[in-house]
Amino acid sequence: MGQPVREYLLTLCVTAAVTYLLTGPVRKFAIAAGAMPEIRARDVHREPTPRLGGIAMFGGLCAGLLVASHLTNLKSVFENSNEPRALLSGAALIWILGVLDDKWGVDALVKLGGQMIAAGVMVLQGLTILWIPIPGVGTVSLTPMQGTLLTVALVVITINAVNFVDGLDGLASGMVCIAAAAFFMYAYRMWFGYGIEAAAPATLFSVVLMGMCLGFLPHNMHPARIFMGDSGSMLIGLVMAAGAVSVTGQVDPDLLNQKAGGLREATHAMVPVYIPLLLPLTVIAVPVADLILAIVRRTWKGQSPFAADRGHLHHRLLEIGHSHSRAVLIMYFWSALIAFGAVAYSVNNASMWIVLGIVLLSAVGLVLLLLPRFSPRAPRWAERMVPPRYRRVVRTVLVPSADRAEEDAAEAAEREREPVPAGINGATAIGDRSRFVDHRRADSHH
Repeated sequence: MGQPVREYLLTLCVTAAVTYLLTGPVRKFAIAAGAMPEIRARDVHREPTPRLGGIAMFGGLCAGLLVASHLTNLKSVFENSNEPRALLSGAALIWILGVLDDKWGVDALVKLGGQMIAAGVMVLQGLTILWIPIPGVGTVSLTPMQGTLLTVALVVITINAVNFVDGLDGLASGMVCIAAAAFFMYAYRMWFGYGIEAAAPATLFSVVLMGMCLGFLPHNMHPARIFMGDSGSMLIGLVMAAGAVSVTGQVDPDLLNQKAGGLREATHAMVPVYIPLLLPLTVIAVPVADLILAIVRRTWKGQSPFAADRGHLHHRLLEIGHSHSRAVLIMYFWSALIAFGAVAYSVNNASMWIVLGIVLLSAVGLVLLLLPRFSPRAPRWAERMVPPRYRRVVRTVLVPSADRAEEDAAEAAEREREPVPAGINGATAIGDRSRFVDHRRADSHH
């Protein structure tokens, strides 16, 4: 058991290191190539920031798969399955489409068609859903047409869910990393816990995906020096969808029944697999919820589902008073709670402690969401141990002279008119909360 873990850690470190080291040169290339769109009214960042971060992430993906193919235990995944090659083929197509969109812009319908083609390429190489275990009915085998349609739908939904949530610095890469960690735990348990070889590709995909996100995060945390762009967000969405399709559509429920030792044990072990398309959507529940709400909101207003707006969940957090960093951390919290809660429930769904723990953490999350509605003040003896905004500040009111007041007003007006240059270090901080009083400025940069 220890040898596979070390090989997974090596694959993770290589993927993260290659992604991290490539991001710097890619940023310089993006600046030289002019892949720095001007600031739009709906953007959150205040300076033109280079995109094309997906180039570095694709390099990390290739490096991780290459290293894994030469390791003692993981090379069997490439020998016994064509799924890694299918993933690489689909990833290359979606990555090229994303690079073109980051540089020149691609119509939404063209992108949708490209996503479907990339999913179809993976299906043609064997990465598809073969059957669905349904509670009370049993295992339902799918026809090739049904499996293809279901696989393409899952891939397209996951890609767009991740793309929609890519609206704040470090948000998409962090949330996908959390989801990939939870999915790795689930797939690893299926492979080494029950000896099911069909779960091996999904385990490898999850590790590589974690490495891609961890390597890119240091460059993308607020204030971001580079954005992943559609070339990155669609890429990590496709890798996550590939892992979900692999573990939920390729694992034979009857085989798990034999490995678990009986029908009762297999039933408890396969709680997530009994709802094979729900678990992958659960680990990215927050992006999927944002996607569904955006489609409903836009179609209700008579707009295209792909039209950009300022109603995403992370923008609502900014509008109610959360800072940029706290909004990102709150989204991380909810993603981790839902993803790891689903995995914990699949391990022991009969434990009430798991359910109570999830309920308690959900209550904590609700309190965090409502924090800006309150203005708590720490007692004077504890003011040194809390951030300045929670201290009792005594303001001294001074009456300035008329000349001084006119000079201050002139300086303030000059600062407001001063343009913000496109600095070499990328985006700057978004500033005080008061900047979001005009909600027209708050929207995603994807």
